[in-house]
Amino acid sequence: MTVTAQQTRRPRPQHRTTGGAFARRSLPGLAAAGLASALLLTGCGFQIHDRVCGSGHYPVKAVGNTSGGDCVADGQEPPEGYVRYPEGQVPEWVDDEWDRYWSTVVVDAEGRVVQG
Repeated sequence: MTVTAQQTRRPRPQHRTTGGAFARRSLPGLAAAGLASALLLTGCGFQIHDRVCGSGHYPVKAVGNTSGGDCVADGQEPPEGYVRYPEGQVPEWVDDEWDRYWSTVVVDAEGRVVQG
């Protein structure tokens, strides 16, 4: 009986893989895409909040309308047509509680809330 090379070759062991080289290359990209999607969907995890005014300034409210405002250097009085916010009700961050509130009301030259 003659044995050929084909008959004596041992079968190669079959290793279980989860996708081979393609999976090894794609997994980091998929992980990064998943993380980016999660951050975009949650929105608040790494949201950067903006201050109403920069360092050394305080916010003032415009008289006679809901949307007007400005920032004044610390130690200076508000210019004509603007008033200070009441103590304890000063907006510090864009879209914080007081920023949202003061954007819905009108004040007079004394800083009193009036019908708008």
